[in-house]
Amino acid sequence: MEAQQGGDGRGGEFQRICDELRTRMVDGTYPLRSFLPSQRDLAEELGVSRDTVQRALRELAREGWIESRQGSGSRIVKTQRIQSSAAKATRQRRGPTLGSLMSEAFERPEVTLDVYTLTSESLDAHIRLQAERIRGRSIAPECIILRMLLPTAACLPYPRAKQDSSDPRLQERLLTITERHTGSLRRLLRDLQTESLVPHVDVRIRRAPLAPAFKLYLFNGVEALHGCYEVIERPIELSTGEEVAALDVIGLGATLTHHVKDEDPQSPGTVFVDSAQAWFDSVWQRLAEETTSLR
Repeated sequence: MEAQQGGDGRGGEFQRICDELRTRMVDGTYPLRSFLPSQRDLAEELGVSRDTVQRALRELAREGWIESRQGSGSRIVKTQRIQSSAAKATRQRRGPTLGSLMSEAFERPEVTLDVYTLTSESLDAHIRLQAERIRGRSIAPECIILRMLLPTAACLPYPRAKQDSSDPRLQERLLTITERHTGSLRRLLRDLQTESLVPHVDVRIRRAPLAPAFKLYLFNGVEALHGCYEVIERPIELSTGEEVAALDVIGLGATLTHHVKDEDPQSPGTVFVDSAQAWFDSVWQRLAEETTSLR
């Protein structure tokens, strides 16, 4: 569990603000080269202290998302790139984003989403946006089926401390973050069914004994997003405020490739989506185990 700290009295608030700002940079709310709102405005909007916002901005600067200069604010220098070979990747003029592809997938009567990832933080944020659309009656899916594959804790080669690979604190931190977001996803989607907003909801999460080298999203069996994790060196700040030099991976900001299945069974898009779906199904059925806890 995260220790209490900071002006907000909750260590988890720091991570929540980091997650929210990363998601906004990835989905285009804060475009590349634009400036973030002022610290005062962010603190007021997000309901936290300026100390928490400052701490989150320091973390994002370490990760390479922003550059901050005294007196000029924080400029976005990294977003998530999605490279698509599809003629019409999305209706969005700026090209495909995870948010736009998720939005279009949820506009269908039956939504099936298969995800293989290291954590579930970005998925949680994007599905939360779709739940808001459902509650606002702008979309009305009749069925949502989510299957998510996560690695078992024993198979995680990262994050780890550079100086002491046996130090368990970084992986404990990762598991705490992942459990928070998977729990949020379960509640979020099941509440839609409980409130009679979506007639059928099925959320299943399994652990697989694989060290994730990539992340994969499969939308309704016809589209795929795939991206490799890049191993980096960076300091990670624990909930106690201590910094640990670590080997970690870029997940939320990783470049993704977008593939679309079409009528040609031999087209590159069709071959990729079909092979990725077959891989996911084989791991799900033969290697993965159902879980209610990631530890």
